[in-house]
Order: sequence, then structure tokens, then C-alpha cells
Amino acid sequence: MKHLLSAGDLSRDEAHLILDTAEEMRSLADRPIKKLPALRGRTVVNLFFEDSTRTRISFEAAAKRLSADVINFSAKGSSVAKGESLKDTALTLQAMGADAVVIRHGASGAPHRLARWVRGSVVNAGDGTHEHPTQALLDALTIRQRLGSVEGKRVVIVGDVLHSRVARSNVLLLDTLGAEVVLVAPPTLLPVGVADWPVSVSHDLDAELPIADAVLMLRVQAERMNGGFFPSAREYSVLYGLSEKRQAMLPGNAVVLHPGPMVRGMEIAFSVADSTQSAVLQQVSNGVHIRMAVLFHLLVGAEREAISA
Repeated sequence: MKHLLSAGDLSRDEAHLILDTAEEMRSLADRPIKKLPALRGRTVVNLFFEDSTRTRISFEAAAKRLSADVINFSAKGSSVAKGESLKDTALTLQAMGADAVVIRHGASGAPHRLARWVRGSVVNAGDGTHEHPTQALLDALTIRQRLGSVEGKRVVIVGDVLHSRVARSNVLLLDTLGAEVVLVAPPTLLPVGVADWPVSVSHDLDAELPIADAVLMLRVQAERMNGGFFPSAREYSVLYGLSEKRQAMLPGNAVVLHPGPMVRGMEIAFSVADSTQSAVLQQVSNGVHIRMAVLFHLLVGAEREAISA
């Protein structure tokens, strides 16, 4: 595995290997020195064309815990703002000796283009409304930790599926891992072609909650909306928000997830977000471990495969 561009690129064995490695990385948190020398001498570039706090810091922490040198590149205030192309930026990074490039970009497909231009590994940290594979991996890890496994579990994904790269990556990965996926959203927030996805679709959240093992609440991406996708925030909350009353419909061991940032009071009630069923902070913690595992397998694993070949 040279790049991680799509959750759909992972076989079941590769996905399990990353999840298992992330569990091993998690044991580092209990050590006095939370570092491994695995990527010493390697350079990881965080190339972010979109604003991000959680994902960028998570990748930075992951690379540093593996002893890599980290360069954070923000499009704002850079030559990109002066009109430099993605290809020129990529070639500049390659000339600087980047071993891995973590890219977040507003255009769907940008990481795939970048992978054609650089010799190093490329990790998709979110491209447009397309995919966010490491988010899906950390969600799967969280479900596995809470429920014992992902296979056979019924995962309900709720909300703005149309604009959600998190939803797309989760559908692909959860299907690979043997979960049953249900999308719950208003018709206006479902993408064209969803009938071809390996999911079932519902518009009735109350009917799905009592038989859910996990509920993934999506962020309503108002910044990507240029029309009236639903009448009002209040109506959306009434129909698709995870309230205390709806939480009571869930089985006792069901887990509640959210990729963040949460719109509390609309997508999810304050008390539900802070409840014991909520795994939001566990997801954040797992984000670092998953990204450590991904960087390790892309850089060290690929090297071992080349040697053995």
C-alpha cells in the first residue's frame, strides 16, 4: 500500500491490519515517553487547502509520535494564494524531500492527482464532498472498541449525507468490514445514485434507533449549501436531531458517534453529546492512533514489501 486515497482501496485484511496497529499505538499513551523511532529521518507534510483544526493537529501529533519531521503548509498566506497550481506546489514539496503528503483540499479528486505527481505517499485527509478515509477508520476502531467488533453490526448514519465525505468513506469501509449500514436523511440531503450504494435508506429516524448498534450523526455542512435543503434548523432538529428522547430509544449498549465539530442543540442534544453512550472524545483520541498506524504502514510497510520483493 503506497497511498491512502479512498476507504474503498482497503481490503478487509488491510483495514484490520491498520485497526490492529492502531490498538498497539494506543499502548504508547501509557508510556512516560510517548514516542517511537519508526519514522525518524522521514518528512511528513501536512498540505491543507481547507481550514481544519482537529484533523491537522491529529496528523501532526501522529507523525511526531513516530519521530518524523513535520512541515505544516497552509494555503492561506502561501504561494497558492498568489495563484500557484497544485502541481507546482506538489513538485516543490517533492524537491524538499517529502516522504508523505497529507492533503486536505476543497476539490474532490485532488489527492488522486497529487499521487500522480509526487514520489512519496499521499494520504487523503478530506477532498471536497468525496472522501475522508482516516475518519472512517477511526470511527470503525471506536465501534470495535465499544461493541467488540464491526462485523454484523447495524450502523445508522444520520443527516447531511449529500455533502459528507465522512459518510462516503464510512459506507465503503463499513461494508468492507461486514457491517450493515442504514442512511437516514431527508430526500434533499441524499446524493444521486445512492440506490447503488451498499446501504439501505430511510427517512424515519425513530424507526431505526431501536435496532441500531451505532449511530453516526453527521455535521450539517451549511458552508457547502447554496439552496434550501431543509426548511429550518428547528425542523431539521425535530426530524433528524438526536435528542434525549431519541437517545432513550437506543439499545443500552449502542454507541453514539459524531465526526465533529458538533452543532449542539441541532444535530445532537448537549446531554447526549456528553453522555456515556457518546464516543466523541474517544474518536478524537483514536484519530491520532489511526493516523500513526496509516503513516507507519505507508512508509515502513511499503519499504519492507520492497525489500522482501
